[in-house]
Amino acid sequence: MPQEKIRVTQAGYDELKKEQDHLIHTVRKEVIEDLQAARAQGDLSENADYDVARDRQAKVEARIRELENIFNNIEIIDEHKGGSRVVKLGVKVTVQSLSKGRKEETYTIVSSVEADPLNGKLSNVTPLAIALMDHKAGDEVEVEPNKEIVRIVAID
Repeated sequence: MPQEKIRVTQAGYDELKKEQDHLIHTVRKEVIEDLQAARAQGDLSENADYDVARDRQAKVEARIRELENIFNNIEIIDEHKGGSRVVKLGVKVTVQSLSKGRKEETYTIVSSVEADPLNGKLSNVTPLAIALMDHKAGDEVEVEPNKEIVRIVAID
């Protein structure tokens, strides 16, 4: 059974590639140096530095494998294809909550692997993004599960 494609923007792809290169060419070498330094201390059975270095190595290698899996199943979306008349993956959308009287907030809808809500990158699987998908500027949508009403102010 083929795996589902992981759809990302070009910017998201570039960030993932940058992370992979950094892990492989910089962090991996640092971990090897840390392991060598810890081994030089002698008895490995009670060597905390060695345990920390091995743990870091396991995490780095797991992330490298995860990124390889992502790249094996990646599909770069063209966020400009078809214009930006409706909310879809890759577009920037400005919304205002009508339920809570909040100020306008702007998000770029991205895949879950490139999501970064603190920097305005909202995963397409969040309740807000799901509610906004395929709607146009001026539409009011209800966001589950709390029934918040949101107006789409603009789509870029």
